[in-house]
Amino acid sequence: MRSKKDDTVYPVTKTDQEWREQLTDEQFHVTRKAGTERAFTGPNWDAKDEGLYHCVCCDSPLFKSDTKFDSGTGWPSFWEPVSETAVADRPDNTLFMRRTESVCNTCGAHLGHVFPDGPPPTGQRYCMNGTAMVLKNKNGETIGE
Repeated sequence: MRSKKDDTVYPVTKTDQEWREQLTDEQFHVTRKAGTERAFTGPNWDAKDEGLYHCVCCDSPLFKSDTKFDSGTGWPSFWEPVSETAVADRPDNTLFMRRTESVCNTCGAHLGHVFPDGPPPTGQRYCMNGTAMVLKNKNGETIGE
């Protein structure tokens, strides 16, 4: 599947129908249509459990729990992805704003946005939709909501 915003071809591709069969309506809206969950309502926005946050669409690891911080925004926030290749950032000029969208680099799922007002050491705030991710413990078992 090609991204609607650029010509990127991702390693994991499915049709909208295949994604709809796999995801809940809200997960599909957020990840495949670049939606946003309401603040303080998504899964794991306030979770303190140790583990790895994975993409709800393709199960790729995205963020470590030890890079999560309370940004006060009501969305899970992280100061860096699990690796340099886990998340791709691209310009987002929708809604009359200039932002940087973050997507899963494996399947192109919309995760949220990154802002330059995060804590050290990176100064980045990856403000993610909890609906786009699943938190798993070291045994690969889903924890949290």
